[in-house]
Amino acid sequence: MTTPIDSEALVIGAGPVGLFQVFQLGLQGIHCHLVDALPHVGGQCAELYAHKPIYDIPGIPVCTGLELIQRLQQQIAPFKPTLHLGNPVSSIQRQSDQRLEVRTAPGAVLHTQTLFIAAGVGAFVPRRMVLSGLEAFEGSQVFAEHPAPELWAGQHLVVAGDSDAALQTCLDALDGPQAAASVTLLHRRDQFSATPELVGQMRQACTVGRMRFVPGQATGLRTEQQRLNALELLNPQGETEWLSLDILQTCLGLSPKLGPIAEWGLAMERKQLVVNTENFATSEPGIFAVGDINTYPGKKKLILCGFHEATLAAFGAAALLRPAEKTLLQYTTTSSLLHQRLGIA
Repeated sequence: MTTPIDSEALVIGAGPVGLFQVFQLGLQGIHCHLVDALPHVGGQCAELYAHKPIYDIPGIPVCTGLELIQRLQQQIAPFKPTLHLGNPVSSIQRQSDQRLEVRTAPGAVLHTQTLFIAAGVGAFVPRRMVLSGLEAFEGSQVFAEHPAPELWAGQHLVVAGDSDAALQTCLDALDGPQAAASVTLLHRRDQFSATPELVGQMRQACTVGRMRFVPGQATGLRTEQQRLNALELLNPQGETEWLSLDILQTCLGLSPKLGPIAEWGLAMERKQLVVNTENFATSEPGIFAVGDINTYPGKKKLILCGFHEATLAAFGAAALLRPAEKTLLQYTTTSSLLHQRLGIA
């Protein structure tokens, strides 16, 4: 059996609000664990706004989503949170000692006294290619979550998508011991959302015959001896053609899913967790919700508001964890205790 990991605080969601929650807990002297379904921190900022400018972060006139995440990672570094990435939470249960048991899909078990849900609009999961019968080959010939380069070697690889991830996957499969026998990029039209640099590299590889681009929309599939061997395509001219393959890697982006949050027994309103505005606690003692996942009168879905919520939630947790101690308001400009916790004493 998996040995449970004990913690005072656990944050679900490694987006900007979840990261700032770690910082505010650290100022209160509370070490925490951080869980996210994605294999990296950043959440919606990294997935949807990675290279787009953000103008409403106090003190930062403009930064991209990735730059904001990098700054937040630098800010929480003194508190050394324990990260559990690529671990979507599957269940939360109250234990007999009143601690919360959090289980993740890969099998991790964490016991915590306080829990902070900063899951945004839900866990980001890969979009699948919608094609009847394709799901039967997921995990063997069809991959959506992460590239499977160990399976590419000597195989005819088709990559579906137009993003940075799609084009980079094609380029990665061209060289090295895990190089594919052939690489084909599939997208419905000859326009891409990837960076100009990657588009240029892809077009150059196509020009010299190292890979090819096929425009079209998958409309069906063909199997032989219980294996997927081709996709039926509708090309831009309205004609049907077949695209042979051994491995299909889809890079169609991510979409948020509320998932098991709806099954955790917490008060909800329109798929959001109901909280108070004193400390952003939910209907369940010891569980707080901050950021886009929560709702209350006057709620605004802004990163700035999430930062405010995380601050008050951290004070609420400190009062809950140390009821005999008076929670004092201290300032990072003058407090020697906060300086010590920040590593600048």
